[in-house]
Amino acid sequence: MNNFIAHILVVDDDDRIRNLVKDFLSQNKYLISTSANAEDAQKKINLIEFDLIVLDIMMPGMSGLEFISLNKKKIITPILLLTARGDAEDRIKGFETGADDYLPKPFEPKELLLRIKNILNRTKAVNKKRVIEFENIKIDLNKLFIIKNNKQHKINNTEKIILEKMINSPGETFSRETIGNLIKVDKERSVDVIITRLRKKIEIEPKNPKYLQTIRGKGYVLWIE
Repeated sequence: MNNFIAHILVVDDDDRIRNLVKDFLSQNKYLISTSANAEDAQKKINLIEFDLIVLDIMMPGMSGLEFISLNKKKIITPILLLTARGDAEDRIKGFETGADDYLPKPFEPKELLLRIKNILNRTKAVNKKRVIEFENIKIDLNKLFIIKNNKQHKINNTEKIILEKMINSPGETFSRETIGNLIKVDKERSVDVIITRLRKKIEIEPKNPKYLQTIRGKGYVLWIE
């Protein structure tokens, strides 16, 4: 797990707690996405493969337990439950539904951090598809860099999300709209700028791309073998 940078989704309707957890985990070198409700979290997990979900139980609309029941057979992402209800019955219900761990509110941020580290260590969240090599290029989404001709280029969270989706679907064309939804950008020109930036990091000749290509009228595709 050395140098592994986990991408965590924090789901809580309480703005204060959600932002506190986001800030604390970001300071501890995790990549963080957030949702204020389970419905928004559902949209995110349909687009992004997270390493861990920190999930509140009691939320308006779909509850945390309902969210787990709906998704546990579809995803292998470990889930840490947060709740103000700390009695044994709730803990049992959470584990029976499929949660991996349980932390009652209020909690110490350091305890949350330790529980997250333990879950990630147990589940060994490194995904082999996050490290690929072809020709003189290596893309490592665990350590957030691209090596091209022995020169290292850092990638940010936005670039990581795009590359992770494309690497896991090589040869599939992604429209500007689909990419924009992934990274929460609603202007096609902004997507084009990010793709251009990625090409400079991946391609030997960015103006004549071999791997990250444009499919006219459709979008972008990553060709790797």
